[in-house]
Amino acid sequence: MPAKDGRSRAARLTSDGDRVSGTRKHSPGRGERAGESVSPGARSHAGGRGVSIRDVAALAEVSAQTVSRVVRGQSNVREQTARRVREAMDQLGYVPNRAARALRSGSLGTIGVVGHQLSRTGEAHITEAVIAALREHDRPVTLVDAPSSNPEDISRALEFLGQYVDGLIVLRLETPMAALSSGGRNLPIVLSDFRPSVRYTVVGSDQAAGTRAAVSHLLELGHETVHHIAGPTHSLQALARERAWMETLWETGRSVPPVFRGDWTPRSGYQLGQRIADNPDITAVYCANDEMALGLLRALYEAGRRVPEDVSVIGFDNLMAEWLWPPLTTISQDFAAVGRNLVSALLAVMEDPDGVQPQQILVPTQLVVRESTAPPHATGPSTLHRVL
Repeated sequence: MPAKDGRSRAARLTSDGDRVSGTRKHSPGRGERAGESVSPGARSHAGGRGVSIRDVAALAEVSAQTVSRVVRGQSNVREQTARRVREAMDQLGYVPNRAARALRSGSLGTIGVVGHQLSRTGEAHITEAVIAALREHDRPVTLVDAPSSNPEDISRALEFLGQYVDGLIVLRLETPMAALSSGGRNLPIVLSDFRPSVRYTVVGSDQAAGTRAAVSHLLELGHETVHHIAGPTHSLQALARERAWMETLWETGRSVPPVFRGDWTPRSGYQLGQRIADNPDITAVYCANDEMALGLLRALYEAGRRVPEDVSVIGFDNLMAEWLWPPLTTISQDFAAVGRNLVSALLAVMEDPDGVQPQQILVPTQLVVRESTAPPHATGPSTLHRVL
């Protein structure tokens, strides 16, 4: 509909007074003919200037401040207006300049994730969940796989990342928390850890509760005691599960047998399983992870020891456990929930660094009963298959 002065709404005056309709008039560049109108997107190639936020604002008929609010994902823009801005951005091929925005706001917008051996099963699943959650918040992520879990390497990785990110997530910390440092910027940090902290918010699976559920399940089936294939001594998660195994046996008045020490791998479970298979007095084994349980199952099979008739086996993690034979009873960790809670906790601290107090967030574990556990000397495999 024409405006009162007779001009169309699309008509605009450029800074030098030229009137244009829909696109701005400009001097022809190389390869253009006089009088041709060139869209802002085309000018990025023809005239050397990229699409600006003002181009988007002009096409969407809003202010540059409104476009900026939409780019930042702020909620104080009407949905109809935000949709018009996004359509203009798509039409012009506008990509927000994060570097320029960082210079203006002092915020980089990127989250750093530091871990050691990120390809390990648990770390990989948590990292995947963290990346997915950050994507929902339009937050880019930078990953650093530290060469070791010692305090020097972790702190060096944090200090390196601290130059380029606004917040840090540390996965499966195996060092004293006091050793953490992000350099001079004093960035918000959250930890994937089950230990409480007075300095940081921590998020982790409930290691002790999961282990108690595993050992109690075997004892309730009638086994006199439960043997344990533990993880390596440098792993805090392994030590926590080992401690909970011992405490559960002590509290129920059962004997605590010697620990079989593994290293998380199926090979270590297999090698230890050969020793376990030679001992007919062993009727129940709790493995600190499913991968060592996999090796144990093979060793028992090769030795002619039946599972669960002769030996009941239970794992920890619930990763592919249902596809083993027999399907493995195990403790299920919700790695996705750990990742989501890590991101939520970090964004809360970044939003209000002084108002959010450190907290311990323990994600519950679940006992998943399948066919690898049964009462001692049972005549056939258990038909139970349930989540407790």
